[in-house]
Amino acid sequence: MTQPTAITVAYGDGIGPEIMAVVLDIMQAAGAQLAIETVSIGEQVYLAGIKNGMEPGVWESIRRTHVFLKGPVTTPQGGGYKSVNVTLRKALGMFANVRPSVSYHPFVHTRHPMMDVVIIRENEEDLYAGIEHRQTNQVYQCLKLITRPGSEKIIRYAFEYARSYGRHKVTCLVKDNIMKLTDGLFHQVFDEIAAEYPDIENEMWIVDIGAAKLAASPEQFDVLVMPNLYGDILSDVAAELSGSVGLAASANIGDHCTMFEAIHGSAPRIAGNNRANPSGLLLAAVMMLTHIGQPDVAARVHNAWLKTIEDGIHTADIFVAGISHRNVGTTEFAEAIKERLGDEPNTLARASYAALPTLSRWQPKEVHKANKQLMGVDVFLDWDEGSPSDLGDTLKSLEAGPLILQVITNRGVKVWPDGFDETFCTDHWRCRYLAPKAGLVDHRHIIALMDRIREMGLDSIKTENLYLFDGVPGFSAVHG
Repeated sequence: MTQPTAITVAYGDGIGPEIMAVVLDIMQAAGAQLAIETVSIGEQVYLAGIKNGMEPGVWESIRRTHVFLKGPVTTPQGGGYKSVNVTLRKALGMFANVRPSVSYHPFVHTRHPMMDVVIIRENEEDLYAGIEHRQTNQVYQCLKLITRPGSEKIIRYAFEYARSYGRHKVTCLVKDNIMKLTDGLFHQVFDEIAAEYPDIENEMWIVDIGAAKLAASPEQFDVLVMPNLYGDILSDVAAELSGSVGLAASANIGDHCTMFEAIHGSAPRIAGNNRANPSGLLLAAVMMLTHIGQPDVAARVHNAWLKTIEDGIHTADIFVAGISHRNVGTTEFAEAIKERLGDEPNTLARASYAALPTLSRWQPKEVHKANKQLMGVDVFLDWDEGSPSDLGDTLKSLEAGPLILQVITNRGVKVWPDGFDETFCTDHWRCRYLAPKAGLVDHRHIIALMDRIREMGLDSIKTENLYLFDGVPGFSAVHG
């Protein structure tokens, strides 16, 4: 007899307890060998005063079992509460978020009957690093962090996923026509890694037109890989395009720990009414079964679910008169799936599974360490005492050694010298000081400049040193 696999389970909030109960029941009926450790997370834990929403012992359980099946969680509104999902993903290194979106035409209504895409989203960095600051009375900032190792890892995972599941194309979506350094790095790494997979087609789209194409003709895509924010947004869009967000599952994959969940929320308004669709969580559990080495059970559950969908036995969220045959509740839907265990769909594609790819032996490439030279500094000021010309006149006499004021911008737009009166300005100013050439400036000059700015009573809120890397600027240019 197969040794049961230990997993950690959290029932969650809202509809979580009722959909988790039926999902576990279906898996057990299908023959899944599981040793379940139950933990508490979510709203009641938050309200008990634990700010991360997880009772003591959750970390130890997940790090012991390495597998977490999680119900939806309600995060209380207001400041001070951390997202359970973001905390778990980042702390436990779950770098890849895998979200399949498949249409079940003609049994679930969709405008895209041929849709079958998988969005693989970077899960740890980008704007989700969560580094934000209020800098002035009017301006807040959020830092976008893209790293070479993080990009390598998620992009290589996307190609390995495509190869493991017999998919033919990987598409990268970025916005590097605007964010030339951050999204530009992601694109560069994509090109490098794509060259190592000649058997898989690759392409790149700017995210806005790529999103439009996904909405209009998703069948032209196969596997898509992208940074965190784009992936978060477009995976929900893709799920709804395929038929319903309520059918969508998510796997969070790391080298050491994994988490499986539905992508929908806790839906407290229908909790306890036997109305919730457990499909998203059930399909997440199918992904989990594949991951823990029980692919036969995964296929058995998935095929029974597909046959149930084919037979028109639907919960209210996907019930459409003329397409569906029976409108059922949560428990009745689960019972219908159990009755069909061992059956396979007649029209929809039969499910079969290989193990999800892992990158446990992956190591980032050794990258040439560039010659780094300090060239200048961007000084950010909180200032609201006049026009851009007034600020320029105030600052142009402030120099420190080779550092000379070159330009002032407001929200990234050049306003001095030779700015336009029509440009709207806030109280947040970037003042760029550069040396005439590399090798002339060191940190002492920047400290001296900051001392002079302080002596004038100006409020410096941030600085960013400007470097050349092998002679190439490591900072965005100012146009205008």
